[in-house]
Amino acid sequence: MTDTNAQIKDTISSNDVVLFMKGTKEMPQCGFSSRVAGVLNYMGVDFSDVNVLADEGIRQGIKDFSDWPTIPQLYVKGEFVGGCDIITEMTLSGELDTLLEENGVTFDKDAADKIREANG
Repeated sequence: MTDTNAQIKDTISSNDVVLFMKGTKEMPQCGFSSRVAGVLNYMGVDFSDVNVLADEGIRQGIKDFSDWPTIPQLYVKGEFVGGCDIITEMTLSGELDTLLEENGVTFDKDAADKIREANG
């Protein structure tokens, strides 16, 4: 296993929720990363962010690790969940709520409902 793979594996196993993104949760550097970080922030999810722009090895490594070609990438309890489109769909359908609940991840259910109301 490469150092990059080991670093990725360590990051996703030591944090309940991890978002590999362009930029940071406070300062996203692309619209897709901003959307997913915005949803998680609004819902009050405590998540670790990994800025792939800061490390080219991680930027390519996470794509190879997940076999998913785009960033952002969300992991919950070590499992790859998806990218921006999938997280958006899961948020609007309520599937993200279920996933977080099943994994014991705290979030603001009212905020999640407000997102659905605003986009319904």
